[in-house]
Amino acid sequence: MFLHSHPYKPFIPKTATKLIVGTLPPPRFSINELLTEDVNFCYGSKYGLLWPILDKIYTLNLEYTNTKHAVNQRKEFLIRSKIGICDIVQSCEREKINASDLGMKNIKLRNLVNLLQENISIETILFMGGNSKNGPEYFFRSHVKERKLEFKIISLKTPKIHQFELENRVIKTISLTSPSNAANRSIGSNALYKKLKSANKLFSTFDFRLLQYEKYFK
Repeated sequence: MFLHSHPYKPFIPKTATKLIVGTLPPPRFSINELLTEDVNFCYGSKYGLLWPILDKIYTLNLEYTNTKHAVNQRKEFLIRSKIGICDIVQSCEREKINASDLGMKNIKLRNLVNLLQENISIETILFMGGNSKNGPEYFFRSHVKERKLEFKIISLKTPKIHQFELENRVIKTISLTSPSNAANRSIGSNALYKKLKSANKLFSTFDFRLLQYEKYFK
C-alpha cells in the first residue's frame, strides 16, 4: 500500500479573497520524482491544465520547468491576484500508484472550515472538480455536515454554485470542471460543449475550461 501525502502546505496570501481547492497532486510530487517539465508547486504537473489556463487568461508568460523561477512566478501571481491554494486531502493510501481520486483509501482531510476562520478575507472557494466521489466538493460537504452549516444551492448549471454562512460571512463555492485531462470525457458529453463544438470544429476541451475559468477567476 502506497502512502500518498500532500507535499505542499497551504499557500494563502493574507489578502486572499479566493481559494483554490483540489485533492492531491500526482504521487511523483510526494516522493520528489518530478519530470523536467513539472513545476515543484501546487498544480505543477506538466499534464495539468490549471496553470496553462491561468497563463492564457492573465497573459503570465509562465515557465513550465522544474526551476525555482517557475515556482516564484506562480507564487507572485497568487499574491498579486489575492488567490490562495489549499487542497483538501492531507494524505491517503493507494493500492495503485496513480492520481485517481477514486483510488484513494483511508483518507485524511485538512480542516478547511478552520482555515476559512483563520483567513477572514476569503469570499469564494473554487473547487477543482465537482461533487463526484472523492472530489473536493464531495469532501467539503462532510465538513459542512459536521458543523451543521447549511450548504445552499445557488445554481445547478455547470459549474454548480453553492453558498454557506460561517460566522456572519457568506462564502460562495464554485465547482469548476476539473483541470485534469481525466475530465475530458465528461466535458465531451456536456450540452454546452457540444453546442459550441458544433458551431466551431476547432473548439476544444481546453477552450471549454478557459471560458468557464475566466468568468470566475477574473
